[in-house]
Amino acid sequence: MSRKSVRQQKIASETNTEGGAAAVDSLRGVDTLEEAKAWLAARNIEDIECVVPDQAGVARGKLMPTDKFFSGPVMSLPASLFAQTITGELPAEDDDFQYDPTDGDIMLRPDYSTLSIVPWASDPTAQLIHDAYTRDGRPIEIAPRQLLKRILNLYERNGWTPIVAPEMEFYLVKPNPDPDYPLEPPVGRSGRPESGRQSYSIQAVNEFDDLFDDIYDFSEAQGLEIDTLIHEEGAAQMEINLRHGDPVQLADQVFLLKRTIREAALNHKMYATFMAKPMSREPGSAMHVHQSIVDSETGKNIFSDEEGNPSPAFFSFIAGQQKYLPAVMCMLAPYVNSYRRLARNTAAPINVHWGYDNRTVGIRVPNSGAQARRVENRVPSSDSNPYLAMAASLACGYLGIENGLTPEDPIDGSARGLPHSLPRGLLEAVALFEETDELVDIFGKSFVHTYRAIKQTEYETFMRVISSWEREYLLLSV
Repeated sequence: MSRKSVRQQKIASETNTEGGAAAVDSLRGVDTLEEAKAWLAARNIEDIECVVPDQAGVARGKLMPTDKFFSGPVMSLPASLFAQTITGELPAEDDDFQYDPTDGDIMLRPDYSTLSIVPWASDPTAQLIHDAYTRDGRPIEIAPRQLLKRILNLYERNGWTPIVAPEMEFYLVKPNPDPDYPLEPPVGRSGRPESGRQSYSIQAVNEFDDLFDDIYDFSEAQGLEIDTLIHEEGAAQMEINLRHGDPVQLADQVFLLKRTIREAALNHKMYATFMAKPMSREPGSAMHVHQSIVDSETGKNIFSDEEGNPSPAFFSFIAGQQKYLPAVMCMLAPYVNSYRRLARNTAAPINVHWGYDNRTVGIRVPNSGAQARRVENRVPSSDSNPYLAMAASLACGYLGIENGLTPEDPIDGSARGLPHSLPRGLLEAVALFEETDELVDIFGKSFVHTYRAIKQTEYETFMRVISSWEREYLLLSV
């Protein structure tokens, strides 16, 4: 779909006010089934993509005609949906991990607040995120979106509302149909690829103006609220920041925005990749998450006291991140490749020290006023599932507050030369996750054992591949 047709759909939605139904005019989301019918009819939507994020953050689901969506039976998918690895395999069963031997159905229930158009589709198409339930109506506890809601319920019981703001880094690269060849930066409007570091360069961003115009147009058509776009340190490495808000809504936006960026890049004969470390000599890509907590009744930031100073809850939240982030690392860095990003003397953190306005630590406290006081988790990589990354990070902070933990002293100088305190590899991270009782209690044994089985299977799949390093240094030398 062209940029013009995206804008035409937006104009049509803004001018269709028949009956005064405000929901029909919304670019993103309605409240009820009847409002959804009116919204879709106003845009002449022919098909609906019914999607649910899996453990990798990949969109799974069904595409169906609009009339069938409203007239058909309850939508379902196999129970194995949430046990698949990134390669589509199912882990071997063991004493702790088992799945339905009949691979029976789970039920999908639409969340109408996520309804939006698919602006790049050739025919008028909408998309709708679903939640997963058992046949008797219980949430599927291993589903990533439900898992995030489970963590938010812990905050709700205390009268708190978490607020998050994610920052997404990604690379633009030349199309690479043969995975045996290294990735390369794409050619911009100058006709030349980037050859040096271009941190925060406006000119480097301008190289891909047409692409970014499409990303902004596609995002606007879906009601996705991009705050800023900058050029990051690596060659053709970009960062998009989203506005702060509800964790589920922001995870939904990251989930949709990743696909949006990839689709826009394909339209310009490029790939957009969220791999944590796609090129060996370039920096890795992160998904930093800014976090704060407000009192649900007053809206006041509980990280600040009445005088505007840091509160005990603020320090305990940091302490919880320090203690437990290493144990949830398998959700913040979910693949073998993720750990290549966490190298000494790079922009990526290797430990969970904290500091004020310090970008060398894993936990940064940006400069802000009392109401905007927040904690930035700089550990997650861009390949992480946004639902799981936010659930994991908020769970760590919650445990810190609940247990009244006290953080270490903040780091004034660089933390890059200090020892590693994060796991160095996927298997180490998975073992630490499964061995931490407090996290097993919060996330539930079913999720912990399922996720462990998935990651161990992915690691075994990786071990079947012989790398160029092995051929280079071992073939004729050992």
